[in-house]
Amino acid sequence: MPSFDFQTGEVLLVDKPYKWTSFDVVNKIRYAIRYKKIGHAGTLDPLATGLLILCTGKKTKLIESYQAQVKEYTGTIVLGQTTSSYDAETEPTAAVDISHLTEAMLHEATNNFKGAIEQLPPIFSAIKLDGERLYKKARRGETIALKPRTVEIFSFELEQIVFPIVHFRIVCSKGTYIRSLVHDFGQALGVGAYLGSLRRTRIGDFSVSNAWQLPELIEAIKAQPT
Repeated sequence: MPSFDFQTGEVLLVDKPYKWTSFDVVNKIRYAIRYKKIGHAGTLDPLATGLLILCTGKKTKLIESYQAQVKEYTGTIVLGQTTSSYDAETEPTAAVDISHLTEAMLHEATNNFKGAIEQLPPIFSAIKLDGERLYKKARRGETIALKPRTVEIFSFELEQIVFPIVHFRIVCSKGTYIRSLVHDFGQALGVGAYLGSLRRTRIGDFSVSNAWQLPELIEAIKAQPT
């Protein structure tokens, strides 16, 4: 079993479970280690899975540097429907005809989303506006005016296409909203789209293949001598 020194500082790689918030994971580990100084480097939506970096003790000073690193994601796009949250959290609209689309058209459309691009964050996001998370305002049906932000897409690859589902891999900069990218991709194709699933596979040099499953990490923490 590994030996942890949470006060001096640990960097923990965790594979975030489906439907858990990033804060749920932090709180679960905080309770297990009985040490308050812990934080994560980059939020994942509840419906996303994958790499979450947590820092404890003195290593919390590294959080911003980890947040700034390049991210890699895999996931699926559902073509021909949209949702207000841009993902599967909310109900999709009725499906539209996508029979005219070809794989070549999809690959061509990805070229509009490579390099530096402007994107609007989804209204269902954890960004704060007037001291409140946007998703809370969105769930009340409030109209929210958002400003576009510049992000960089280093790679946007379509790995498998089985209409209406498209499997992708994206490498991008800090601050990129994959949900917004998928929404805009659907708009560019003229049929709409939403994010069906999402998994973060890499942050900088850290890979999800080296991450703990949460139950195993909790057991390892509990097994440490007191």
